[in-house]
Amino acid sequence: MAYHLEGRLLEVCNCRVLCPCWIGEDPDRGTCDTIVAWHFDKGSVDGVDVAGTTIAVLAHVPGNILQGNWRAAVYIDDKASPRQEEALLKVYTGKAGGPVADLVKLIGEVVSVERVPITFEVHGGKGTIQLGDKAYAELEPYKGSTGASTTLTDTIFSTVPGAPVFVGKAPRYRAKNPALGIDLELTGHNALQSVFVFDA
Repeated sequence: MAYHLEGRLLEVCNCRVLCPCWIGEDPDRGTCDTIVAWHFDKGSVDGVDVAGTTIAVLAHVPGNILQGNWRAAVYIDDKASPRQEEALLKVYTGKAGGPVADLVKLIGEVVSVERVPITFEVHGGKGTIQLGDKAYAELEPYKGSTGASTTLTDTIFSTVPGAPVFVGKAPRYRAKNPALGIDLELTGHNALQSVFVFDA
């Protein structure tokens, strides 16, 4: 089994800026409720083209992120074909190995896998993510003195292993999933953006 995936990440959580999970510290409130979404601009899994699709996770992290035991709901872009869905789930269940498997092994329980309309947009460093009626977030990056986006690199934890991450905040973040105990409507909390290339 082999894959090559290139795309963009949007992530938001209920930690304050900057989320301590990325440097291996405990979440601000002891637990972390997060949306993580990967959009594939290019890529294939065992010859199945997955370009243009998105997979997202709404997760409850019960403590230090490196300890795992996340509880997660997985959302597949409803525009994905059955073959694309099967291919993405092979990667994001860890069955295809590689860098994604190293990340998803932190998930202890998947409460559901659903197909929903997913909106994933990034324009000029700003982004939005919407997972049907389950979750919505806006992301804005911080800028350095030169106008470039502030980046975070060489962290102990990453949802895009090997790639720098643009540090930002979420003007809006709402999420609801009774199975995960998530019911949030927040402003000004942690947000991250990045690009990635995954190979296995």
